[in-house]
Amino acid sequence: MSVALVYVHGLWQSGGEARWLRRRLAQDLGAQAAAFSYPSIAADVTTNAAALGAFLGATRADTLHLVGHSLGGLVILKLFEGAGPDLPPGRIVLLGPPLRGSRAARNLARLPFGKKILGRGIQEEALAVRDRRWSRRRELGVIAGNLGLGVGRLFGKLGAPSDGTVTVEETQIEGAADRVVLHVSHTGMLLSSRVARQAGVFLRTGRFER
Repeated sequence: MSVALVYVHGLWQSGGEARWLRRRLAQDLGAQAAAFSYPSIAADVTTNAAALGAFLGATRADTLHLVGHSLGGLVILKLFEGAGPDLPPGRIVLLGPPLRGSRAARNLARLPFGKKILGRGIQEEALAVRDRRWSRRRELGVIAGNLGLGVGRLFGKLGAPSDGTVTVEETQIEGAADRVVLHVSHTGMLLSSRVARQAGVFLRTGRFER
């Protein structure tokens, strides 16, 4: 049976920054791994989610897993709103997603040109405090970081344990199959062997390793 994995990048990124993570997961899962690249500043999350749906629809596999980093996680969630796409079975892992909004983004948005720097996607989905719920049958796992080193701290205090950009609390979502907090930073999780291992374990089993 064929397995595919699609990685969805975060704000100000292109997918290339997670090349090592994709390669590690491809080896772990025996999968073909690809990155979905989208305009994280110029387009809103709804538009990018529709483009992701078209990308996934052209992916041929018996099992299809998704991994989203930061804003990429919000793009994935938007894709599954409403009826959701008709895709092969698989699981989802979100890395440092601002699921309940982002204090760092709100801090930056208050600065001159801050909203323009953040782009339409963050303005649409992460400036307000949200209470999201996952109700799909596809199992969803969340990896949060608590090593507070990241650009988010440059724009003001986060006031809670965080990965330097997204607080641990902001990664919570009701209905997730599992969630784990690792000592990694927001960007550093893309190069962390622990994150790669935990993501692979969840994609295979639906639970993180304890």
